[in-house]
Amino acid sequence: MFTNILNAHTKSVFNLSTLKNEEYFNQLVKENLDRLNRISRFYISNQEDRKDLFQEILTNIWKSLDNFKDKSSIETYIYRVAVNTALNFRGKVQREFNVSLDPANIHLSSFQEDLGKLEKQKTEEQLQWLENQLNLLSIIDRTLISLMLEGMSSKQIADIIGITEPNVKTKIHRVKQKLKENSQKL
Repeated sequence: MFTNILNAHTKSVFNLSTLKNEEYFNQLVKENLDRLNRISRFYISNQEDRKDLFQEILTNIWKSLDNFKDKSSIETYIYRVAVNTALNFRGKVQREFNVSLDPANIHLSSFQEDLGKLEKQKTEEQLQWLENQLNLLSIIDRTLISLMLEGMSSKQIADIIGITEPNVKTKIHRVKQKLKENSQKL
């Protein structure tokens, strides 16, 4: 189903220069489909808006492939395009976005080390608490944490966000500290 939608969409919207470009694009989307879906789910909770965001992400990836300069991996580049598209898309709807965590698709190990109570149990109540706390963060901090929860390294996050790796580490550490302090108030 996805391939049919993607093929119909790309053929109707884009003027493809060669079949090779279309095959390369389809392969990239196929390899990164789960990540792109997680980004869409993370930034947009409404299913219809999520579909629109996903289509906009695909459009922006297609349009920007010629700008890829091998300074990072193609996966990092796609992430950067997807995250920037999600932030811009969300800005069209409203300047704020709410985090929505899917326990099956996030890497909580980095939080589990620092958040005592969360390391022993992954109850829905605790996940809801974490979602609420993340939604109180600034948009840049939420973006950093969303990428960290995707399992990305500090270097990859820095490449995607466009800040230095030490800055990423500092910001993530501060968010963890803030969450740890808030968890002790429970």
